Amino acid sequence: MEKEGSEKLNENDDEFFPEKIGEFSDMGLKKEILQGIFKYGFEKPSLIQQKGILPIIHKKDLIAQAQSGTGKTATFVIGTLQNVQYDVFQVQCMVVCPSRELANQIKIVYESIGKFTKIRTQECIGGTKIKDDRQLLFSKKPHIIIGTPGRLFDILSIEKLLSQKLEYLVIDEADEMFSRGFKVQIFRIFKYLPKECKIGLFSATLPKEILQVIELFISDPVRILVKKEELTLEGIKQFYIPIEKEEWKLEALFDIYRSIKAEQSIIYVNARKKVEWLANKMKLNDFSIAFIHGEMEQSERSETMKNFRFGKFRVLITTDLLSRGIDIEKVNFVINYDLPQYKESYIHRIGRSGRFGKKGVAINFLSRVDVDNLREIEAYYSTVIALIPEDFTDFDFTVNT
Repeated sequence: MEKEGSEKLNENDDEFFPEKIGEFSDMGLKKEILQGIFKYGFEKPSLIQQKGILPIIHKKDLIAQAQSGTGKTATFVIGTLQNVQYDVFQVQCMVVCPSRELANQIKIVYESIGKFTKIRTQECIGGTKIKDDRQLLFSKKPHIIIGTPGRLFDILSIEKLLSQKLEYLVIDEADEMFSRGFKVQIFRIFKYLPKECKIGLFSATLPKEILQVIELFISDPVRILVKKEELTLEGIKQFYIPIEKEEWKLEALFDIYRSIKAEQSIIYVNARKKVEWLANKMKLNDFSIAFIHGEMEQSERSETMKNFRFGKFRVLITTDLLSRGIDIEKVNFVINYDLPQYKESYIHRIGRSGRFGKKGVAINFLSRVDVDNLREIEAYYSTVIALIPEDFTDFDFTVNT
C-alpha cells in the first residue's frame, strides 16, 4: 500500500481512471442521473467527485479521503446509482455509517439525485423495530439500504439471502467505523458479503493505523488520499477565546450570541448531561435553541433535526454525534464549548460550517487545561488557531459570504 498522504491512483487503473474528469457529462452517466445531479444544484464535480465516481462505476475497491464539505456523499451516491439495475428488486448496494442522522441524510441525497430514476431506498437504523425493517424489505424491495452497523448486522444475520446480489458496500466515515465501538460490527458485516462484492471507504481523516486494518480486507484498491496537512478546511476562520475557569464559559457564550447575527450555528460539548444543562441555561436566557444526543428517542432526534433544517431554531447543541457528515445549508458558525476529546474529531466538527466552499467560522473555548490539546490539534493539522480579534463582532455571518 502506498504511504499515507499519497494522492495517486493505482498505476494499473490509469487507463480507466484519468487523474480528473472535469464534467459530469463526460462520465458516461445515465441521463436520468445527470438530470438529478443538475436538479440537486451541482454544476461541476468537486475534486473527490472527479476522481472517485468512475472507480465505483467500474466496481473497483476504493479508499477515498477528502476534506469535509467537498462532496464525498454525492461521489458514492452517483457512482452506485449508475450501477443499479432497477428491474432487479434486490439489494445491490449497502451504505453503513455511524449515526442515524447521517443515514437519513444519505438517504435524502440518494432520493434527490435519483429523483428521475426508479431507485428504491430504505433506512435500517437503531431505535426502530427490526420487525418493521423486515416488513419493509419484503414490501418495498429496495435496491439500496442505508443504515447503522448494529442494525445492518442484525438484518443480515436474520435475512441471510439479503446480500446475495450485493455488489457494493460503502463505509462512510471509515475512520470512525474502524475505531472504538463499531469495528467488531463492521467485521461481522463483512462475513455476509458475496465474494465479488466491492468495498468503498470514505472519510475526511484516515489515520495510518486505520489504513493498516483496512488493508486486511481490501486488496489492490484505488486510493484517493490527501495529505494530512491539506485537511484543514479552506474558508473557515479558526479562533480561540482564552477562558480561565470552566464556569466563565457560559457568560462568554452569551456575549457571543448577543453580539453576532449568525443564521444558524452548532455548539459542541463532550457529554450528554452537559448538552441538556447548556440547553436549559440558554433557554432560560431566551435563546432559540434545540439539542440532540445519542440517548434521545429516535423520533425525538428526527423531529429535532427536521426542525433545525427548516430553521425553526438558530442554535443546535450536541455532542460528536453530529460532528460527521451532517450538512445544514445555513450553518456557517461552530463553537467548541469543549475541545474535542480526539483530535481527529476537530476537523469533522468545524466542517459543519463552510460546506461546499462557503465561508465559516469556528470558535474554540480554551481553558488552562486545554492549551496542550489545542497545540496538539494545530500541530496535527499544520494549522494556526488564532486569538479572537477585537473586531470579531464586525464579521459578516451571512451564508453567502
